[in-house]
Amino acid sequence: MSEFETDAIHAGQDPDPTTGSVIVPIYATSTYAQSAPGKYDVYDYSRTANPTRTAFEQALAALEGADQGGALSTASGMAATALIGYLLKPGDHIVLPNDAYGGTFRYWAQVAGAQGIEWSVADQTDPSNVAAAIRPETKVVWVETPTNPLLRIVDIAAIAQLAGDATVVVDNTFATTYLQKPLALGADVVLHSTTKYIGGHSDLVGGALVTNEPELLQRLAFLRNAAGPIPGPFDTYLALRGLKTLGVRMDRHCSNAAAVADFLVNDERVGQVFYPGLSDHLNHDIAARQMSQFGGMVSFLPTGGTEAAHRICVNTRYFILAESLGGVESLIEVPAAMTHMSVEGTDLAVPPELVRLSVGIEHIDDLLADLDEALG
Repeated sequence: MSEFETDAIHAGQDPDPTTGSVIVPIYATSTYAQSAPGKYDVYDYSRTANPTRTAFEQALAALEGADQGGALSTASGMAATALIGYLLKPGDHIVLPNDAYGGTFRYWAQVAGAQGIEWSVADQTDPSNVAAAIRPETKVVWVETPTNPLLRIVDIAAIAQLAGDATVVVDNTFATTYLQKPLALGADVVLHSTTKYIGGHSDLVGGALVTNEPELLQRLAFLRNAAGPIPGPFDTYLALRGLKTLGVRMDRHCSNAAAVADFLVNDERVGQVFYPGLSDHLNHDIAARQMSQFGGMVSFLPTGGTEAAHRICVNTRYFILAESLGGVESLIEVPAAMTHMSVEGTDLAVPPELVRLSVGIEHIDDLLADLDEALG
């Protein structure tokens, strides 16, 4: 295996054998010619497989270290989540984090839950809470680290060790495969919203699952083909393009986020800052151990409460008020009023005055000046 930056550009991406194209083409086709009824080489129908998709999946699998398994891309991060749901049956149980993306909670509580799949939540920053939540019927332990939006850190290796026969799924969207390797820490499945950092330019919607277990990969591939939540070739091409620059972009995201966190910590207009790179952050030591850097996301509580949070978000220039994250541009939002409305009134509810920043790759001086002015 080569180094990350090399694999991101070359793994699964040999020059096209027909034309010599050094970039994987967009194979905009739904079907493929067969030499005889039922006789084909690799591809028969693009719901099952597509050459553009294959290249992306091979590259992502290489980056996640799935030597014995592989990757499956999906139409969105939530489509990838639903594929995990298809593994379960009524009466099965899943342990969720008490700080998770609102869409994830909505799926398990309102969609899978309506089909008889049981769920409960635990503060996963203490592995003993997860151990206490596991039942005989627990089939999945769902992990986010860093979590969305409070940026809590979960010890992946500790959770994997105590999960027993349950499948440990780690949402690696915030950390990305560049900063964190859940499979190497004992996870069974890694999930990505490729819409975010992997795509990196806020111009695609996609998801992916990666596993090092061949039988599980085969089962998930069957479910994807049967249910059909596949990405189109153009979105897959954009995700593959984004993967090539993931390393260099994440370096800038991380350095900018660290500077933003330091600025906010020292500002009297800010009450609390959530960033795994801060030495006083809960489980900072675990983040330092299982991540190579601390990511590009920062959350904070302004001293002026909810009114101040809303005012700040509409007064930034470079931080665009919008949902999502992980693009080259900086974004700002109030999760309680935007991405996490579905957790209102539950154990996963987030502070109404919380502000979440997706720190982009603009010049740091401009970003700090923007926040300074918006804070008023």
